[in-house]
Amino acid sequence: MAATGEEAAAMESISKAPVPPTDLTVEHETEAAANDATDNQKAKRSSNNNDGGVETAEEATEPAQPQINELCRDMFDKMAVFLQGELTATCEDYKLLENMNKLSSLKYMEMKDISINISRNLQDLNQKYASLQPYLDQINQIEEQVTALEQAAYKLDTYSKKLEAKFKKLEKR
Repeated sequence: MAATGEEAAAMESISKAPVPPTDLTVEHETEAAANDATDNQKAKRSSNNNDGGVETAEEATEPAQPQINELCRDMFDKMAVFLQGELTATCEDYKLLENMNKLSSLKYMEMKDISINISRNLQDLNQKYASLQPYLDQINQIEEQVTALEQAAYKLDTYSKKLEAKFKKLEKR
């Protein structure tokens, strides 16, 4: 996970932090600090005499060695806590994904069982329909025959009405 915003600035400032001095550099820095202090005093005096209202900056002094070590330990402890939290959150995310995958797998297994049962039931229904098909065909044939008989009966009825009408005509005469 990439650091952004304040985290990135904090990490950058940590990476640019000065390296704690060793015993060899302490002596050199002490001499350099003494020389710088005398140079600063000379610069202050000369600037006060010439410019009048201009202030000069003083060199910042570094904290003592024990304080730097304590700050480094504190920084490393806090970074360890931060990284531990990030890793814990990532592990929890993976555990959640694992559980979701297991549940999804179980759901798919249930759906598979349901579809197998539906397939079996559909096959049974198809077999029953196939066994009933001859009877259904006979019913269709009987229905067609009934329709044909009904039409013949209508024709016979109209013919008998015509005959009756003719007979009545002949009787009246």
